[in-house]
Amino acid sequence: MGAITQRLERPTHTYLGKGKLEELQARLDSFDTLILDDELTPDQQRNLERALGERAKVIDRTALILDIFSQRARTREGRLQVELAQHQYLLPRLAGQWSHLERLGGGIGTRGPGETQIETDRRLLRRKVQRRKAELEEVRRHRALYRTRRRDQEVPVVALVGYTNAGKSTLFNALTAADVLVAPQLFSTLDPTTRRLRLPSGLDVLLTDTVGFIHKLPPMVVAAFRATLEELGEADVLLHVVDVTHRNAEEQVRVVESILEGLGLAGKPVLNVLNKLDLLPEGADGPAPGEAAFAAPAAHLEGIRVSAFRRLGLVALLARLEEALAAALQAPPAAASVRED
Repeated sequence: MGAITQRLERPTHTYLGKGKLEELQARLDSFDTLILDDELTPDQQRNLERALGERAKVIDRTALILDIFSQRARTREGRLQVELAQHQYLLPRLAGQWSHLERLGGGIGTRGPGETQIETDRRLLRRKVQRRKAELEEVRRHRALYRTRRRDQEVPVVALVGYTNAGKSTLFNALTAADVLVAPQLFSTLDPTTRRLRLPSGLDVLLTDTVGFIHKLPPMVVAAFRATLEELGEADVLLHVVDVTHRNAEEQVRVVESILEGLGLAGKPVLNVLNKLDLLPEGADGPAPGEAAFAAPAAHLEGIRVSAFRRLGLVALLARLEEALAAALQAPPAAASVRED
């Protein structure tokens, strides 16, 4: 229905300044949902909802991302990760959920008549958080055993990383003949998938498809997906897939690099894969697939140019991957690990 932007030195108690808030109040009849492109504090969300008279639903960036994640999660592990992040997001916001019900609770499973409903809900939600953490820890241990077996077999590991919707799963399918879901939507891949890939020299490697990154990725999502992201720490080479047609391609590259650095993976060997060559405007595609330089829209990026969808440039990509792996396997192992915070 529309969008508003405001520059503030710091967010207010309602997130927005007085003038923008009055503008929203004057337009309340034209919308029923307000989405804000930042994570709100619980107080900011409650104050904003009160200012709008609870006539519009208020959703912040984190809630929106978690809602999309919940729609995409298909496996048990994916659902556990999303549920944990949702519970951790909701826990400090329970006061707003129960601001209209300051009633006393009692009965089986509670501490008795002296416990308010919000205290009961907080306690139950904390239990859910602990259960999900325990279940995901079991997943983490299982993954660790699997990675140990892989190391014993001395099979090199390559992982795909990149901004969401950059075409990682399409490239994964093109290289491995897998049937991972491909869809033109955010976060279509939440669960890592690993397949064997044979390089032109005959060397077998394991290729892993992983969850896509996004600007201002909520820390609770990173924490909940720790077991998944640890797959990146075990990789010998990272293939950073970039959508070269996106108008913010260079910014997306910086976001992915920043997240990798935050995960303690800045030292990993990275090979940039500039994808969606087939969607570049005619005349803007520059040299042949596999060469580094190209024209619009992200002229300063360097990497292997491919079209995963049209299977263009894959031979050159595999040749460069072999070179990167040879260099990485000869170098001393880097002490890379996913940070736990």
